[in-house]
Amino acid sequence: MTQLFPTDLASFLTIIRENGEIAYSLMFAWASSHSLILALFAGYAAHAGALNFTALIATCWAGSFFGDVFRFWIGRYFGINWLKRWPRIHGGINKAAMLAERHSILMILLHRYPHAIRGIAAFAYGVSKLPWPLFLIVNFVAAGIWAVAVVSTGFAFGHVSEKVLSDASSTLGVVMLVLFLALSWWLSKKFDLAAERTAQPQSPASKNPPGSEEARRERRLRKRVDG
Repeated sequence: MTQLFPTDLASFLTIIRENGEIAYSLMFAWASSHSLILALFAGYAAHAGALNFTALIATCWAGSFFGDVFRFWIGRYFGINWLKRWPRIHGGINKAAMLAERHSILMILLHRYPHAIRGIAAFAYGVSKLPWPLFLIVNFVAAGIWAVAVVSTGFAFGHVSEKVLSDASSTLGVVMLVLFLALSWWLSKKFDLAAERTAQPQSPASKNPPGSEEARRERRLRKRVDG
């Protein structure tokens, strides 16, 4: 019988192993918001034998896919005006909408990685004119790529750390895991900054002419986003 509140990594992994159904349910829920850190740790736990690698990928794939489908549906049928009470979230959706207008398929493939928009971008897709069939197909592929890539990265880290350390519960092992997760979080923030720069309005010299179709489309999109 393991202790209720583990004090080391090995005990925590044992609790996960003994409560697999709960662990998979929680991973489905967290994957629906594309939680990068938890998916990486879950991959690490799969290498330690606490979770099944294939079942974990399937769980994260399904959670990521259905989470975005649900948010797309809300954006399509209810809009996003009700999110104005949370300016930070509404601003993130506005950023995602501008990016989706220019690069819709690329955005669906990549939005799971930047920190600020990964959980809310699908709202913007719902507000846009992106058709349901295209979104479902690309989103299914993107969710699979995300699940395989992130879980496999965590699994690979577990393999590397096992080669370096013989005791997974040692202090150095915990420090290595924390540093690995912190680095992943930092990279996602850098990705977010790059996406924000891409979403910035064009300079006056390159702005679309006021009467052009591009300018009219951009105005319509802003009206739908801002209400």
